[in-house]
Amino acid sequence: MIELAVNIKSGDLSYPIYINNNNIEELKSEVFRQISGKKYLVVISEKVNRLYGKILGFNSERVFVLKDGEKEKNFKNYRKILERALKMQLTRKDAIIAVGGGVVGDLAGFAASTYMRGIDFIQIPTTLLACVDSSVGGKTGIDTSFGKNLVGSFYQPKVVLINTNFLKTLDERQLKTGLGEVVKYAFIEKSCKCEDFNLTNFLNENFEKIFERDTKTLNELIKICLSLKTSVVEKDEKEGGLRRILNFGHTYGHAVEKITNYKKYTHGEAVVEGMRFAFGLAVKKGLIDKNYQFYAEDVFKKYRFMPIPSFNTDKMIQTMKLDKKASSGSINFVLPVDYSTVDIFHFTEQELAEFCGKAL
Repeated sequence: MIELAVNIKSGDLSYPIYINNNNIEELKSEVFRQISGKKYLVVISEKVNRLYGKILGFNSERVFVLKDGEKEKNFKNYRKILERALKMQLTRKDAIIAVGGGVVGDLAGFAASTYMRGIDFIQIPTTLLACVDSSVGGKTGIDTSFGKNLVGSFYQPKVVLINTNFLKTLDERQLKTGLGEVVKYAFIEKSCKCEDFNLTNFLNENFEKIFERDTKTLNELIKICLSLKTSVVEKDEKEGGLRRILNFGHTYGHAVEKITNYKKYTHGEAVVEGMRFAFGLAVKKGLIDKNYQFYAEDVFKKYRFMPIPSFNTDKMIQTMKLDKKASSGSINFVLPVDYSTVDIFHFTEQELAEFCGKAL
């Protein structure tokens, strides 16, 4: 077992992350040890419930099954979870448990953060994306018709339980969407202020093992990514400064998801396209040379990410203006400034349009 810890000094919060490949049947007992006899509501993705519901063995009366897809992260399901918790008479001493990918974790976490002004929340991520990124750091929320994650909260889980056996049943597209976030960490790792790892080398050396879903390799990959993220989150829990670097590729990526109604591209695919855009913008702005851009494109190709067709410039800019990272009339981008190093830059609509030309 690999054990990490997240120590948030600003709120005196600390919680463990456990990474293992034990039998999935053991998860229920581990959850019960964490909640110590409290009542609980399990929010689980439909696919995970179909594959692992019987193995996990939670009481069906305490389970809320959430349909799969980004579109399910909405006000309607948020309300349903709260109403289910109220019907079960959960108290402030009880817990909500998320079993699934990022959609389940974000939605269940937001419900936990607002139910009775906050009850315990346990993350059990079942996708690579959730394992390496969304399950840790406390970002919770829902999507609206105006954009992604515009309603939400920062709310840290009590514990994160990662079992890499769940990843064995991921299809390649879902594995790749997680790898989109993994690659992101490689491009920002020097800015994360965590000196213990070299993710770039790890990705170059372990490409085949990652796609083979080698358990030892995946455990180490998750450990490296979460160590980088934890280093950032511990220094800036609520995205006041350093944590904004974790949004590399996300300003443009979220707009791609929104403009295609969250149906055509996965989050990881959109983020990779956002990174492509960021590299192009950085070259035009003179922050990096084309050699680094070419290197980045080689990485994207190696990890099997195909380019996404361009979108109308005006429509994309208007969509990005609604991103929660926009401020004071400017659109904020995390851009590469050196190998594995990024910084934050602000663009007006006119500046962005001039850089982008007629099509994004």
